[in-house]
Amino acid sequence: MTQSIIEHFELPDGFLEATPETLHQCVPGPALIHLEGQREPAVAVVLLLHGNEPVGLHAVQQLLRHYTGRPLPRALTLIVGNPRAAAVNQRHLDDQPDFNRIWPGTEQAGSREADVFAELCRRLEGRGLFAAIDLHNNTGRNPHYACINRLESPFLNLAALFGRTVVYFTRPRGVASMALARIAPAVTLECGHPGDAAGVDHAREMIDAVLHLDHFVPEPPREGAIELFHTVAQVRVRPGLQAGLEAQHDVRLEPDLDGLNFQLLPAGSRLVQVHEDADEPLVAIAEDGSEVTGDYLERAGQEIRLKRPAMPSMLTLDTRVIAQDCLCYLMEPLSLP
Repeated sequence: MTQSIIEHFELPDGFLEATPETLHQCVPGPALIHLEGQREPAVAVVLLLHGNEPVGLHAVQQLLRHYTGRPLPRALTLIVGNPRAAAVNQRHLDDQPDFNRIWPGTEQAGSREADVFAELCRRLEGRGLFAAIDLHNNTGRNPHYACINRLESPFLNLAALFGRTVVYFTRPRGVASMALARIAPAVTLECGHPGDAAGVDHAREMIDAVLHLDHFVPEPPREGAIELFHTVAQVRVRPGLQAGLEAQHDVRLEPDLDGLNFQLLPAGSRLVQVHEDADEPLVAIAEDGSEVTGDYLERAGQEIRLKRPAMPSMLTLDTRVIAQDCLCYLMEPLSLP
């Protein structure tokens, strides 16, 4: 049975005043909110796919207050993700899948939630979009950066509006930006820690800039305008093992581990320490889904080191996030043809 998506054609009462913890009272689940503007088609903004990442809600609220009493430069469609998880400040509830892994193209199909996002995409395809922006926070120390899934000029230019640092990835599957890229240029924005006010301002400015665009130029960004990186592997803790800061943990995290994010590390650099009894504690998965642990990681005593130069991103000390998602991603610099 096809699941329906809640669809609003004006801002629900209480939306502008809601906090992440109270949003579920006016938007109880995944929803589309269509707001008119001076031009069509709309810019889609995805918010709260992860309930502990409130930057999208705060940025949209700021933007809409700025336009109180006057029209938006372009129509705006808000895609609200997981208000139930936001109510308890969790990435997702224990009985839910990850809402940014179940969009069309997912490897986790078959859930009620995946059916909802498939229906959402069908409705957006029928309406058309100008661009799509998926807003996220992260728990480790990372710069603000943009992620794209296609290396076409409109995607690169959309990302460049956010800043110099751009990451190209095609895995994990089932993410919002990858599904929405079938409709319009799409980008995922990583906006720093959840409490980072500068991240909210940066996201709001980005949305406003895209609302004012008339078109995307066909030429890629000029040489030197962006630094482009390619995600080549996702590093996970093997199922059944635990990561943490204490000596008894299978994978032991240094307190400053996330300081390695976006640092190009030479081969031989230590990533983590591991318990002597932990057997193959980390696994690296390539873009095609194959295991490539031996290509990127090696064990030296009780250390896991990089086997080749790589740049980590999204290293975090949040053990719940590590268990629900991964320890980090490994990237390499990428040059445009």
